[in-house]
Amino acid sequence: MEARVRKIVAEMTLAQKIGQMTQPEISSVTPAEVRQYYLGSVLNGGGSWPGKDKHASVGDWLRLAEQYHQASISTDATTPIPVIWGTDAVHGHNNVYGATLFPHNIGLGAAHDPELIERIGEATGQSTRATGIGWVFGPTLAVAQDARWGRTYESFSADGALVREYAAAYIKGIQGDLGGDGNVVATAKHYIGDGATDHGKDQGNAVIGKAEMINVHGQGYYGALAAGVQTVMASFNSWNDAAAGVDYGKMHGNHALLTETLKDKMGFDGFVVTDWNGISQVKGCSNSSCAQAINAGIDMVMVPEDWKAFIASTMAQVRAGEIPMARIDDAVTRILRVKLRAGLFERKPSDGRYASDEKALQHRELARRAVRESLVLLKNEDKLLPLRRDQRVLVVGKSADSLSNQVGGWSLTWQGTGNTNQDYPNADTLLAAIRAIVGQDKVVFSETGKDVDPSRFDVVVAAIGETPYAETNGDIVASDTLAHSRRHPEDLAVLQTASAMGKPVVTVFFSGRPLYANDLINLSRAFVAAWLPGTEGKGVTDVLFASEGDEPAPDFRGRLTFPWPGDPCPAPADRADAAHPALFEPGYGLSYARPVSTAALPVATTTSCGEAVALPIFNLGDAPNFALHVATDAVERALGADLNATLRWPDSAPALQVRTVQVNTQQDAKEVIWLAPARFFSRNPARDNLNALANAKAALQFDLLLVHAPASAVMLSMGCGGDCGGGIDIAPALATLPTGRKHTFKIPLPCFAQRGVDLGAVEVPFSVAADAPFAAAFTNIRVVAGAGADADAFDCATIKP
Repeated sequence: MEARVRKIVAEMTLAQKIGQMTQPEISSVTPAEVRQYYLGSVLNGGGSWPGKDKHASVGDWLRLAEQYHQASISTDATTPIPVIWGTDAVHGHNNVYGATLFPHNIGLGAAHDPELIERIGEATGQSTRATGIGWVFGPTLAVAQDARWGRTYESFSADGALVREYAAAYIKGIQGDLGGDGNVVATAKHYIGDGATDHGKDQGNAVIGKAEMINVHGQGYYGALAAGVQTVMASFNSWNDAAAGVDYGKMHGNHALLTETLKDKMGFDGFVVTDWNGISQVKGCSNSSCAQAINAGIDMVMVPEDWKAFIASTMAQVRAGEIPMARIDDAVTRILRVKLRAGLFERKPSDGRYASDEKALQHRELARRAVRESLVLLKNEDKLLPLRRDQRVLVVGKSADSLSNQVGGWSLTWQGTGNTNQDYPNADTLLAAIRAIVGQDKVVFSETGKDVDPSRFDVVVAAIGETPYAETNGDIVASDTLAHSRRHPEDLAVLQTASAMGKPVVTVFFSGRPLYANDLINLSRAFVAAWLPGTEGKGVTDVLFASEGDEPAPDFRGRLTFPWPGDPCPAPADRADAAHPALFEPGYGLSYARPVSTAALPVATTTSCGEAVALPIFNLGDAPNFALHVATDAVERALGADLNATLRWPDSAPALQVRTVQVNTQQDAKEVIWLAPARFFSRNPARDNLNALANAKAALQFDLLLVHAPASAVMLSMGCGGDCGGGIDIAPALATLPTGRKHTFKIPLPCFAQRGVDLGAVEVPFSVAADAPFAAAFTNIRVVAGAGADADAFDCATIKP
């Protein structure tokens, strides 16, 4: 095989090689373009479907896969190379209408059952091959330590040893020997340390030592490589080994880890792929250009939209000697090696017994088993559980009849939002499962529990918990508590109503992480951590209710793999703090065979986990993850870090002039002169969840020194991707300022939310759009908690749109 790879590489042109290293998103690339540009891969992102149809059939998916494949083998290359399609099938084939969705990883970890994980891997491979797709971006091998992280539910455990065991089992199941009809290429992700970031910030900075990085966060990769995983996805996070004085920076640009460690020392001979536009976070790079990342060891670049510009810039960098041809050849060699091992040269997407088979999407009994094994019983006073089937049941809570809340993020859409029960045709809500086991006539549902006659019921089952989220949107900032009732007071209210009825209350808690819930546990006679169980609500009732006849009920077998907080401000799992102890340690979980009484728990009234915090954006230089940009309607560019240059841009017809000046300290500000309509803004491609800061009365705050007053509108806005965004005209405020004197602006975050900004996913937290004549210097740009309540903050009610 290696000789065959060498022969193909030797025949290829530079354009063909760079094409193999390029991975666009299906919404931005046609089959004809796959052929024209010799593209090596495509992907569908979360919430992307053939024809933009959420309800696309298996046949629709397969037809598009066939079109891409046929285009890829119809090029004028000496040896045409088949394209490989990648997808985020992270709890089943979760982007596809009608597919079974398994519990998210946090629940599977609680099951402590590697054999189950292998079976789920097999099932996911079969579902994926049914749609003609041959590559899955999973499993996630993060060893999450701080439940503030919005991706905690993608982690099996805070214990690296279990993650290592599960990694091997899952890859054995989904990849097999890569020769079976249900086998697909797997991905170990996100390499490395994604679960170690400070305060659980998504795509943040892991400040830990080398021993901890290897012995905890590297464990999954040992298991994955031993099982023969073929691809590894680089992580968005940075790593700073402060104790050793080594700041490795962003993983996507880290040669020491991608090449020296993963490839050379660990012997990985597959290929490394980036995350979504991951190269843009490497200093000096953009979505479409990053020689540093390729030189560091990236082999395939996920560049969803800017792929044509990426191809052009990368070819230019090779010709200029910025990227050695040997590095390109190595990357292409690795990609070809994986494609050959996967049999892509010998089969097309429609080959194999699962292709176009709707039944291959459904693995309901296996998923139901997974739910049963994942449930963790935290409280069962007076042996209330299992419930009898002849009891009359009142079901309450927002999640009882909500498949969206039950399945969580990465379900049909990226964040799991925008879906209804009708979008999951092969599924049972918890309410439906209870009705099926008890009988329709014995069950009444009231979401709030109000205006219900308690005498008509024997027991109350409350289904409450988090609402769907994925990365970024799910983060809880360091200053906020992990108290569930703080973010979801409706759940506390429904339990208070139910508890006042005088009937025993069983709470089924859907969540993507352990949360402070002492108040909720106290209001419940029984409390079940159900995590995000997926589409099979009957897996919950299998354990919640007694079996028919004399058969014993299936017992609870789930055990915590993360500490359950006993304090609203818990310490990370790897930083135990006696002042903020866990309520239940990893390994805890009751069962019918081992009943334990739970005393009333203290309920803290803590509303904050620290002083008001700030999210820095720019001051002298860009804050981590942020980059200042300039833009016109037609083009944009990053400003860069040169403090001495004066930029007049665009070159052909300048719309802006930008230079470094002093406002507070030496070279701390950017003076921007508008020469034509243009925009000056800062972007974080990873996006920031500002909801908690909004709750803390935060404001967008910055220092401005007016150079020339505007003659027209000056729009200060925030953006949240695409057409999502909104802002205010600050020209009236600027008109009152003297030139040459600093003024601090404070605009409360609700001012932006009221104008259409989704504060849970802010990509552009600061943007100024204006026209000539206008000039000002800007610095100390940040979002500051508490500043929205200051006397000198803008009044949202009086601001004109």
